[in-house]
Amino acid sequence: MKREGQNTSYVPALGDIEVFCSVCGNPRESESLFRCSCGAPFDLRLNFPFSMPNSESTTLSRYVANFPYIRKDRIVSLGEQMTPLVNFKDRVMFKLEYISPTFSFKDRGSSALISSLASSSSPPPELREDSSGNAGASIAAYCARAGIRCRIFVPITVSGPKAQQISSYGAEMVKVPGTRAKVAEEAMKESYNGIYAGHAWHPYFRDGIRTLAYEICEQLDWNSPDFVFIPVSAGTLLLGLLSGLQHLIASDVIQRMPKVVCAQTEAVSPLHHRLTGEKYTPPPTLNSVADALVSVNPPLLEIMVKESNDARVSSEVISEEEIVSSWTELSHSGFFVEPSSAVAFAAQKRYQDKGMLDDKNSVVVLTGAGLKRPGI
Repeated sequence: MKREGQNTSYVPALGDIEVFCSVCGNPRESESLFRCSCGAPFDLRLNFPFSMPNSESTTLSRYVANFPYIRKDRIVSLGEQMTPLVNFKDRVMFKLEYISPTFSFKDRGSSALISSLASSSSPPPELREDSSGNAGASIAAYCARAGIRCRIFVPITVSGPKAQQISSYGAEMVKVPGTRAKVAEEAMKESYNGIYAGHAWHPYFRDGIRTLAYEICEQLDWNSPDFVFIPVSAGTLLLGLLSGLQHLIASDVIQRMPKVVCAQTEAVSPLHHRLTGEKYTPPPTLNSVADALVSVNPPLLEIMVKESNDARVSSEVISEEEIVSSWTELSHSGFFVEPSSAVAFAAQKRYQDKGMLDDKNSVVVLTGAGLKRPGI
């Protein structure tokens, strides 16, 4: 069902998306910049009404009117479509993001980011990205499609299947010893060729994940669910989802904000601890089956805290035992995901067991495919 009156003759322009420093508030001076001169990440603000989709084509082209920095004739696509929203049981729905071209939700961000670069007057011949695996594979795939060379920096402990996926797309892969922060630090070095466009830093990457919110509500006949459960690490999923939901509310497409619940692991839970006012001390080494959730000090943390407080987001910390149990239940139900996706399902089960979801519709976002990681 399409709500009447939401399509508008207004065509958003590039200036209708404000990109500004999340700390000092200064506007971004160039689209090639991934962070402010003060060192802080950029934030975004949408200053235009949501335009309803008018086609059944690929995901980004379906909503491209809401991305004024992307030229319609320069969209870089791998044929991505709406991912299924599947009824599981007891008013629980799964959003199968792992059914994407590179088998993770990161394709939403990569398509927007690489399309924005392709839409510029002088697309870069080469870019650099740092990742624990999924984003690197996704960026590598979309760069390959766009004809842009890329170098992907990953931890030396990167999952074998993810490493193979990255190299299969023709990207140069650089394995970096040390923490996830060390990987990002290496990728940012200007001694390498090309521009740095790390997914955790570049504002257009997380902005592309707005399409997730649009899809969920469209698949529910332009209504919002009561709850959405997501895994959170670097924060691109959370911030993109909130931005899309808020855009739909501001445009009077949906009438209420769902309760968004962020699920983090015991080892990697900086957002949870900030939201609850507890002290967080990262472990000296990470040893979790949820190997896609590794950002112990994410650059977007302050933005996540602000947006989470404004939207009254909740958070849960999930134990290793709960992750394995939830992953096993998903697998035995036919949903083969990587353990990091099972973190969100574990949070949903906890709410269900506490009676917090009675007569409520909940969506669990399953972010990555089980083939991404060896068995647990």
